[in-house]
Amino acid sequence: MLKQSIVVAALVAAAWTAPAEARDQIRIVGSSTVYPFATAVAEQFGKTTSFKTPVVESTGSGGGLKLFCAGVGIEHPDIANASRRIKKSEVEQCKKNGVTDVVEVRVGYDGIVVANSKASAQMKISRQQLFLALAKDVPAGEGKLQPNPYKMWSDVDPSLPKIKIEVLGPPPTSGTRDAFAELAMEGGCKKIKWIAALKKSDKKKYKAVCHSVREDGAYVEAGENDVLIVRKLEANPDAFGIFGFSFLDQNADKIQGALVDGVAPEFEKISSGEYPVSRSLQFYVKKAHVGSVPGIKEYLAEFTSEKAWGPEGYLADKGLIPMSDEERKKWGSEANGLVVNVNEKMM
Repeated sequence: MLKQSIVVAALVAAAWTAPAEARDQIRIVGSSTVYPFATAVAEQFGKTTSFKTPVVESTGSGGGLKLFCAGVGIEHPDIANASRRIKKSEVEQCKKNGVTDVVEVRVGYDGIVVANSKASAQMKISRQQLFLALAKDVPAGEGKLQPNPYKMWSDVDPSLPKIKIEVLGPPPTSGTRDAFAELAMEGGCKKIKWIAALKKSDKKKYKAVCHSVREDGAYVEAGENDVLIVRKLEANPDAFGIFGFSFLDQNADKIQGALVDGVAPEFEKISSGEYPVSRSLQFYVKKAHVGSVPGIKEYLAEFTSEKAWGPEGYLADKGLIPMSDEERKKWGSEANGLVVNVNEKMM
């Protein structure tokens, strides 16, 4: 009787643990900017192969990489989308949790836009003005800082609109926020000579000054939902939003992008690098999951196909700025060969 009870208990335990031993669907997390592209590939993949359509979640780049780096095993995601490169600290976290073989796949480029409703005038702004409008602390004379006192755009510069500074943007977990801080905020911050000099004398302070966003209500964290930001801009013509070019492209009938340093956020200008707030988009693959979770190699083949990421591909229709022929060849070869390239680049 005791033996029979042990067998029954073992069978029950096996029944409960069985779902944790296998997964037949790719799980993807990460960037809200890469999300529409990954979703398009996932849907095409589900339609044209015998594999199930991958589950794609929009968690933000930082949030996605945190989940991705938490460990190996089917309870952890297979792929993390990111609208900025993986950080050294994240590579170290991955390594600490046994995630050692990671493949980086660059998929294209994107511009970060500062957009507003078409019911208002188009903004023309410099990166230095953006820094002064949105930084937590701003210069108060040579070598001194003060909490940001600017309430109106015209307080920053009389040439800017006489309306309240209200910018809806992504939270700290977002790759868009990281990239905006680096490309736009720091891009403007370093034009102030004494702050630029800090980079050599006190790098930590330099980064804190240039990357810290004000917390007094002028900048509103609107979560990872860029569609929601677009709706809020429609409702409030005086507000501005920060998000990827693809959302501007898809909502061009409702919103418009500001000229930054005199350059409009247009497809060709982002592709050429002329638009100053441009960045690469990528995703990261856990090589240890290839073979355990079906379809990962085939998903990579779909994403890196010309019909997807090429200049005439369906991702360009959704706002992705394609890479050059040479770059697509390089990144496609590394992706399909499952070349572990993250540790070499970051460590």
